[in-house]
Amino acid sequence: MKTSFTPITFAIGLVSFALVVSPSAIAQTSTDTTAKKTPAVQTAESQAALTPTSALEKLKKGNARFVEKTMRTRDWQAKVPATAAGQYPFAAILACMDSRNPIEIIFDQGIGDVFGIRIAGNIVNEDELGSMEYATKVVGVKLLVVLGHTSCGAVKGAIDDAKLGNLTALLAKIRPAVSASGPGSSKDEAYVTKVAQANVSQAMNEIREKSPTIKEQLDAGTVGRVGAMYDVSTGKVTFLPD
Repeated sequence: MKTSFTPITFAIGLVSFALVVSPSAIAQTSTDTTAKKTPAVQTAESQAALTPTSALEKLKKGNARFVEKTMRTRDWQAKVPATAAGQYPFAAILACMDSRNPIEIIFDQGIGDVFGIRIAGNIVNEDELGSMEYATKVVGVKLLVVLGHTSCGAVKGAIDDAKLGNLTALLAKIRPAVSASGPGSSKDEAYVTKVAQANVSQAMNEIREKSPTIKEQLDAGTVGRVGAMYDVSTGKVTFLPD
């Protein structure tokens, strides 16, 4: 027997279909709305709520996530407009320019979270100090980090007293760390790490001694300062005693 469709039965069918489809459509709309929410970024309020100690904890936990392969999922493109109106990073990191230690990645931080100051051998000079003074006094970061790393080419060059154009003057700034570490070879990775760590300590002292602005904030406890070493073989950051 043939089934015939009258206008009434056809209308009833449409209503039934709508009732079945409607929940999934609503769920999809909800998902789309959630996905389009403004991503979490640093704000003036979240920055102000941090202390030097809690800022350090954020970096420690971020590196632990990196090492343990549990990094947070981020919508990088969404963070661009979300941070366009202003920046409120919680830390400034003076690191070597080495391509194997990208700051935001190894600390699992997003756009707008940290200042990155990169230069071969993570040395301190007038420009780096000015950048850190801006970061602390103007923008309000709570923590300064000097980050050295294992197998550092600049440190090896300083150990060998290498000469190469303008690089010669840069490597000369690392030479005091070589002298402080005693005799050794650039082919000895343990010795290279020893010098790199001494170079971090040297930079830490220079920040305090050469910038009255930063020294004042350190003494007041509004800004913290810490040295650290990144292991290019494991991805782990070890924070050094002051």
